[in-house]
Amino acid sequence: MPVLSHLLRCCIGAFLVLLLSLGSAGASLAAGSDASPGALLFEQHCAGCHINGGNIIRRGKNLKLKTLEREQIATVDAIAAIAREGRGQMSGYADVLGRDGDQLVAEWVLMQAQNAWTQG
Repeated sequence: MPVLSHLLRCCIGAFLVLLLSLGSAGASLAAGSDASPGALLFEQHCAGCHINGGNIIRRGKNLKLKTLEREQIATVDAIAAIAREGRGQMSGYADVLGRDGDQLVAEWVLMQAQNAWTQG
């Protein structure tokens, strides 16, 4: 009986590990369904405040196309400059985005804004 009990505990433990790994893999795939470098950089460094193009700190400073156009920053270069150098309360991210990371994020952000931030 002790062997059967031990075997059952091992199977349950393995099953739980499998469930946890499937859950985290699914969450990663859902979060990064667009595996482009710009999307990955955005997810790592920007999405904490700019979820789906919004802004959890200052609602009016979002990444929606209407806002980008109103602020006259609806270009890759303008968005890249803000990502790199910061603006207002937002710090610059040049160090963490790496070489050309600002451009990659900006291209992805502008594409998302033009598509009304619809994912998938």
